Amino acid sequence: MNVLMVCSGGMSSTIVVKAIEGEAKKQNFPLEIMAIGTPEYEEKLEAGSYDLVIVAPQVKHRLDFFKEVGERRNVPVELIPPMGYTPIGAPKVLNDIIKKHAK
Repeated sequence: MNVLMVCSGGMSSTIVVKAIEGEAKKQNFPLEIMAIGTPEYEEKLEAGSYDLVIVAPQVKHRLDFFKEVGERRNVPVELIPPMGYTPIGAPKVLNDIIKKHAK
């Protein structure tokens, strides 16, 4: 599964992405995940092949925009709950990703 994570600058998500990748390895779930900043979102989504976009809590005010762009590419967009946006929240975020994958 190919997932794009959007945060405000793309840097704060690095720790969270690493934790999600580690959890995916533990669960033997095939996952490619990349964190980007809000300014890169539209171009990255249009140019790539993603199964899901997850949005960091600090940019939830732009969720409607992210969903609008996602709809154009037929890619679902989900908000990460605040407690999921931490390294210890990685199992929950991964479980949410797996649920989306199963649909």
